[in-house]
This record gives sequence, structure tokens and C-alpha cells, in this order.
Amino acid sequence: MVEMSVIGIALDAASRSPIVLLRDPSRRRQVPIWIDQAQAHNIMAGLNGEPSPRPLSHDLMVSLLAAGELHLERVIIHAIEDSTFRAVLKLSHDAPVDEMEDSADYEPIEEQQTGDDLLNIDARPSDAIALAIRTGSSIWMLEEVVAEASIAVDAEADAEDRTEFRRFLDQVSPAAMVRHLQSRQPKDEETNEDTPLE
Repeated sequence: MVEMSVIGIALDAASRSPIVLLRDPSRRRQVPIWIDQAQAHNIMAGLNGEPSPRPLSHDLMVSLLAAGELHLERVIIHAIEDSTFRAVLKLSHDAPVDEMEDSADYEPIEEQQTGDDLLNIDARPSDAIALAIRTGSSIWMLEEVVAEASIAVDAEADAEDRTEFRRFLDQVSPAAMVRHLQSRQPKDEETNEDTPLE
């Protein structure tokens, strides 16, 4: 598994849909996850630490976890199915298990318990990410998912490209730029009368 960090929200140039961007520790790969506007707002509010006059849905979830003496240990984005990311919340009990078992209304959730004594709760990645931001929990992604969905990020190459482009712009005159652009335009092809029109 790879621990990912949220680097921000971007907009898809074609669809204008928001995307949350996760980056790996090497800073060489990032995974874009398309989300809706409301989720983008919730994630940005969490990243910016903006207080809300009334609790947002993820603030409410944090309060419910605290009231239930549950702690979000980590989020795991574990699969992509039909172009949809799948995530799970890994929750632990804040109170020792002995105290919980003594409680009259304690009911263990056997089917959701894992070998590591954490509860697994299925979640949309956008909800899981917004919740992890508010609780300071880590976000993990299976290596196979990172390999399938990531796009390469090469900060050094990007910086070199920008520097090279600036040098080019500093050296080129407007007249030379016009000549260059005109030379790259396709020449009008002469139409032959024998060529059928489409």
C-alpha cells in the first residue's frame, strides 16, 4: 500500500468537473479522482480549516464518531470497478474492548471485524477523503490502484520545460513567431476536378 496525500482540487478542462488530486510520497505519481461540486466544497473546507456556521455533513460524521467512541485509523482506496474508485474506512474503538463489553447495549459487529480488530465501513472515496482530512487520518491506496490510475508527475522535467520555454520566448521576435506559425499551417490543396466531392 502507498500512503497518499491530498494536494488539492482541480477542474477537468473538458467537463469542468472537480477532481481531487492525491500524490504519492515520491511526488512522482498523482491520482485524479472525479468528484461532485458538494464534495469538492467539503474537501476544500477541510483543507483550509474553514469553520462553518452550521456543521457540514463531514463535520457531523466526525461528531458521530466521537460520540460513538470510534476513531478513524485510516482510509484505504482499494479498487477501481467500472471506472469507480472503492474505499473503506478503518475504524477502531477509542474505549477499551473490556469497557465496551460491560456496556448493556454493546453488540459486536462480527461480520465487519477484521483480523486487525478494526471495523471496515464501505465509503465513497470523496467522503472518506473529506473525513480523513478532518480527523487527521492517513489515506492509503493499494499499489495496483496507484499503478492503474496514476499519472506521472515529474517536477524537474516540468521546471526544465518552463525554463526552456521562457528562454525561447525571450529570444524570439514577434515577426519570427508569425513566420513560424504561418509555416506550420497546412497548405491549401488544389482540388482536382476528377476527385469526387464528399
